[in-house]
Amino acid sequence: MSASIAQRVGLIRESLKQHQIDAFIIPRADEYLGEYVPEKNERLLWATGFTGSAGMAIILQNSAAIFTDGRYTVQVRQQVSGDIFQYLGLAEDPQIEWLIETLPAGSKVGIDTRLHTLAWVEQAKAKLNKAELTLVEIANNPIDQHWHDRPAAATTPVMLFSHQGAGRNSVEKRQQIADIVKKQGADAALITALDSFCWLLNLRGGDVPRLPVLLGTALLFTNGEVILFTDINKLPQGTMEHVGAGVSFKTEAELEQTLLALGNIKLLADPFTANAWSQLTAIKGGCQLIAGADPIALPKAQKNSAELAGMYACHIRDGAAVTRFLAWLDAQVAQGNMHDEAVLADQLESYRLMDPLYKEPSFDTISATGANAAMCHYNHNNGTPSTMTKNSLYLVDSGAQYLDGTTDVTRTIAIGDVSAQHKKMVTLVLKGHIALDLARFPKGTTGQQLDSFARQYLWQHGFDFDHGTGHGVGHFLSVHEGPQRIGKNANNVALVAGMVLSNEPGYYREDAFGIRIENLVAVQKCQALAGAEREMYEFDALTLIPIDKRLIDTQLLTTAEINWVNQYHQKVAQTLSPLLEGDDKAWLTQATQAI
Repeated sequence: MSASIAQRVGLIRESLKQHQIDAFIIPRADEYLGEYVPEKNERLLWATGFTGSAGMAIILQNSAAIFTDGRYTVQVRQQVSGDIFQYLGLAEDPQIEWLIETLPAGSKVGIDTRLHTLAWVEQAKAKLNKAELTLVEIANNPIDQHWHDRPAAATTPVMLFSHQGAGRNSVEKRQQIADIVKKQGADAALITALDSFCWLLNLRGGDVPRLPVLLGTALLFTNGEVILFTDINKLPQGTMEHVGAGVSFKTEAELEQTLLALGNIKLLADPFTANAWSQLTAIKGGCQLIAGADPIALPKAQKNSAELAGMYACHIRDGAAVTRFLAWLDAQVAQGNMHDEAVLADQLESYRLMDPLYKEPSFDTISATGANAAMCHYNHNNGTPSTMTKNSLYLVDSGAQYLDGTTDVTRTIAIGDVSAQHKKMVTLVLKGHIALDLARFPKGTTGQQLDSFARQYLWQHGFDFDHGTGHGVGHFLSVHEGPQRIGKNANNVALVAGMVLSNEPGYYREDAFGIRIENLVAVQKCQALAGAEREMYEFDALTLIPIDKRLIDTQLLTTAEINWVNQYHQKVAQTLSPLLEGDDKAWLTQATQAI
């Protein structure tokens, strides 16, 4: 790999010389700036050989550096040549500051503005200017110029998503969002989030792995009309009738001219999520930008009754599939069959594949044995999968995309006998999970305000975890959906009925083990407090899968917490038993017995 990477870096440097550029920034992102990058847009991988999900490379004329986060400290050294790239940290070595320290005054730093947000570009430009460095937009990305064996784009046809499953047709949705745009004082909105315009038009696609969307960009006008720029060859017969009057489709190549032709209008765009190129192009055409959040994000997050019905239904079937896997896993361990992480992940998916509504995983399964589980975003595909060992913990975080909803669940499993320390830490995590599940909170409460519910018992013993406690989840869309979340970091989005979030506290001991217990929950009005002084909300668990009782130290639980475990398991048993039979049903009965 090093020889070809060296050649590729050399080609990039040739292009930089032609443009009289001293450095070029390559983020792990494409023009859509989403969580997942299609194979054909993996520019960082092409230039460096790095397969991780977060990173950035900077190519200079005589040196290069690759920046990754703590998840990839080992992996980056295995995949990326130290003879070509210096290894640096995304957080520890801020890239713009590193450039300022590395380059002499008067140097030019090149970027492809399609691969960065407008907010990032403006901030980077300001910092570089202070140091007498110039940020330069390169119209033709050097990687695109030299990537001659670039993978072809996906050809999966667009799917016309059922209005019945969506709960509303596109005409109704477009009018709702158009009214929001109008209230923001804009004439139109730039919609760049793939799941946003797919939700808006009741379309789904297969352009991005793990995310059932199509690639493109949309413009929504205050009269409810929409122009979607996408691969029009993928649109099936009946598309125009499905989306309703007021929608037109153009190729992505036509986006630039359309933006330039918008003229003197006010365009709502999110500088923190939309790529800089699209907004700068609109400005060139005479537009006045109004900075604001994606107007679709919040309405999309508030699932209607049809969407919630699909989410509940798919979670029941998913619960049965995961339960079959857990029963199989226990039987294999009892027989002394210690499988590796890849075999376990494939076996789990085999049970989901039995469901005719199953489409694909909602993210790459985290199948982690022993110490690997201490890396909370571990991926067994990035190296040699480890094999289970006796008297250890196994963590499996997985999810599915079904035609009626999206799932995400984590269970931590005892493999053989476990230690008192294992049980203590699992139980502290469980106590936090229960506290959040039982929370009742007034209208206007944010996820940030609830985050400590899940951490309090870990804190009391001097422990914590470094990821968020909960993220939003879409309806047959993104498994990581905003704008709501539960976490320490500032988030001013109030939780409202219909939102679906994860409840996933954890604990990770480096080089030893990892623990996470995750259910998806729906926000609903609190029936027990109906008519109270304030409007109150609560969570209702969607995920129905046994929690490993062998890892619970009941001495650390209160009576109320023991009752929660027993009531949850009773509901799991009652709901899933009709879907199981034989050994699987017997295993479920045993796994859900009262503690």
